[in-house]
Amino acid sequence: MSSFLEAIENITPQIYQSLKLAVEIGKWPDGRKLSLEQKELSMQALIAWELQNLPEEQHTGYMGGQACGSKSKASAETEPNPQFKALH
Repeated sequence: MSSFLEAIENITPQIYQSLKLAVEIGKWPDGRKLSLEQKELSMQALIAWELQNLPEEQHTGYMGGQACGSKSKASAETEPNPQFKALH
């Protein structure tokens, strides 16, 4: 595990961007396809690097202050949809 942590510490912002693009498109910069294991390890590395180097709102999968589904439903019931005003 320490070799993984050491590898994370050696990732530069340029390497991070390259890894992120490779995971997004499923290919290395030279065009070779990432294996499932490479995708998984790359995602783990990206997430670990982000935890150390980026603010929370820039982390992979960050959803912000999402409201509870039932709370959103309640406000939708009390606030009319502006698209339907024209129909009245």
